[in-house]
Amino acid sequence: MPETIDQLKLQEFGHLEFLARQVVEGFITGLHKSPFHGFSVEFAEHRAYNTGESIKHIDWKLYGRTDKLFVKRYEEETNLRCQIIIDNSSSMYFPVREKRSVEHPNKITFAVYCVAALIYLLRKQRDAVGLSIFSDKIELHTPAKSNPIHHKLLIYELEKMLAPYAVDVHKKTLATESLHEIAEAIHKRSLVIIFSDMMESYHETGELFSALQHLRHNKHEVVLFHVVDKNKETDFDYENRPHKFIDMESGEEIKVHPQEVKEIYTNAISDYNKKLKLHCDRYHIDFVEADINAGFHQVLLPYLLKREKMF
Repeated sequence: MPETIDQLKLQEFGHLEFLARQVVEGFITGLHKSPFHGFSVEFAEHRAYNTGESIKHIDWKLYGRTDKLFVKRYEEETNLRCQIIIDNSSSMYFPVREKRSVEHPNKITFAVYCVAALIYLLRKQRDAVGLSIFSDKIELHTPAKSNPIHHKLLIYELEKMLAPYAVDVHKKTLATESLHEIAEAIHKRSLVIIFSDMMESYHETGELFSALQHLRHNKHEVVLFHVVDKNKETDFDYENRPHKFIDMESGEEIKVHPQEVKEIYTNAISDYNKKLKLHCDRYHIDFVEADINAGFHQVLLPYLLKREKMF
C-alpha cells in the first residue's frame, strides 16, 4: 500500500472508492519493483493471448512494454465470479479506537479497506463480485454481478460499516449457520473470500469447518483471511501493569496482570491457530493470517496468485 494518503483528494472524491484505487495502484507499482514485475493485473482491460486465436485484437503497444502478448478484453467477458464474506460481529471492532483510519485500523476497518480494494481489482478485471455480511445473522447478501451500479452499491454498504454509529456491542458471531446459508445461496461456482477473526470457533472448530466444507463441496474455491491484531491478540503485548479485559461479544469482564497469563495465553492461541491451519489444509482452503498492522499486500497478493491459478 502507499505510505501516504492524500487527505484532500480523499475528501474530494470521498471515501472508500478513491482510497481503494490508491491502495491498489500503490500495490501494483510495488509489484513492478518485485519478482512479480509484469504481473497481468496491471492490464485492467486485457487478458493473456491464447495460441491459435486471431491476432487482430493483440495490443502491440503493451507487448512492446512487457514482452508478453495480451488481447483487449470486451465488456461482456467475465472470467471469475467472486463472493466476499465479512464477519461483522462485535469482536471485529477490536481494538477499540476513537478514530479508525487506514494508518490505524481496527479489524473491521482493515477488512473493509481490503474488500474495497479487492472490489476495485475485480471491477478492473471485468469479474463479477457479490458481498455477504454476517454476525449473529446474515445482515446482507448480494449475488455476484459485474455492472458499475452494483459496484457502487457494494461500496455504499462498506462505507456504512465504517461509520461511527456502526459499532454494535454484544453482537455475537454465528459463523457456522451463516456460512451454511450463504453456501446454499451461491448458485454458481465461485471464488469465496472470507474475512473473519474466527472468534466463534474456539470450541467449535468441527461445526465451523463443516460449513467451510459445505462451500468446498459445492465446488467453490475458498480463501480464508484470518484477521488479527498480531501485537495484541497473538503476541499478547501489553504494558506490565494490571488490565481489565472485556469480551466485546458477551460483555464479560476479567481483571488480570498480563505477565501472569501471557505464556498460557500465547501457547493456547498458537495451538488454536495451528488447528485452524490444519483444518484448512485438510479441506484445501487457502488460509492467510492477515495482521491489521502489516498493510494490504498480504491480502492483495494471495488473491492475485489464487486468481492466476484458477485460469
